[in-house]
Amino acid sequence: MMLTTAPRPSPIAPSVDFDMKGVQHGHLRLPYSRDDSAWGSVMIPICVIANGSGPTALLTGANHGDEYEGPAALFELAQTLDPSQVSGRIIIVPALNYPAFRAGTRTSPIDRGNLNRSFPGRPDGTVTEKIADYVTRHLIPLADIVLDFHSGGKTLDFLPYAAAHELPDKVQEARCFEAVAAFSAPYSMKMLEIDAVGMLDTTAEEMGKVFVTTELGGAGTASARSIEIARAGTLNLLRHGGILAGAPEIRQTRWLDMPSSDCFTFAEDDGLVAFRRDLGEPVAAGDVIARVYPVSRTGVPPIDYRAAMDGVLAARHVPGLIKAGDCLSVIATITE
Repeated sequence: MMLTTAPRPSPIAPSVDFDMKGVQHGHLRLPYSRDDSAWGSVMIPICVIANGSGPTALLTGANHGDEYEGPAALFELAQTLDPSQVSGRIIIVPALNYPAFRAGTRTSPIDRGNLNRSFPGRPDGTVTEKIADYVTRHLIPLADIVLDFHSGGKTLDFLPYAAAHELPDKVQEARCFEAVAAFSAPYSMKMLEIDAVGMLDTTAEEMGKVFVTTELGGAGTASARSIEIARAGTLNLLRHGGILAGAPEIRQTRWLDMPSSDCFTFAEDDGLVAFRRDLGEPVAAGDVIARVYPVSRTGVPPIDYRAAMDGVLAARHVPGLIKAGDCLSVIATITE
């Protein structure tokens, strides 16, 4: 006879009541004993807005700590959303990987954990794994819709797009792309991941949720335009889901696709990267996307990096110096 044991409880304690109506601002408190605080905690901000009956949306930002468009929009919406206009529940976690967010880094300064490669997590793991476990077992199950904001952080810059993935369940896939259309970003993407293992995306999708993600710029900052895209898109998604009163304010979007691994170009050399195309500009197969100049001396010819397919430049490396193995560019095709 095989004995099974119940999963270990999460060490994270919420200071909000997910079943209570109204607006609550609190924390997810994760005990973290360290040199400067023996009985210390990581305090992850959370807001819950609930009224009436209806679906639940989980809105998260800073899954990677150096991506700011989502947090900027979500901190504002946590303060300004009117609960009387809500039918259902909105759970807002503007800075999911809070240690990384406070450090301005992609990964956690505590354990170097990449939160978006740590799902479903472990309740007895590292700090990052404990956060992933709490999201997997305690937040995603509450949600009907999950919106996880991303951008390029300090090392990539993207065209501003909302995205969903191809899924085995075509009914679920259609609902996800309907939500992307409702978000109404300047671009909408059928997204291909380099490595989907351990992602919040995959975890939410495998639990049957409507999942939307974004890439809204990057370069280690957030513009007024990208923050407004995030804010307006969130409101549209909540209206689309019937959680917020009113109809989505649909704006023009261009649909993009990432049909194969030919979309990605990776540097094979260290040096100074000089792009020959800007974001959104068309490229044809064989066109030079960028040149990488060796920087140890003058007079050494640059290495040309060429497009493997026709499309538009959807993402590019930042800053100016690049290392072998870095993602140099992403090309997408325009489908409509």
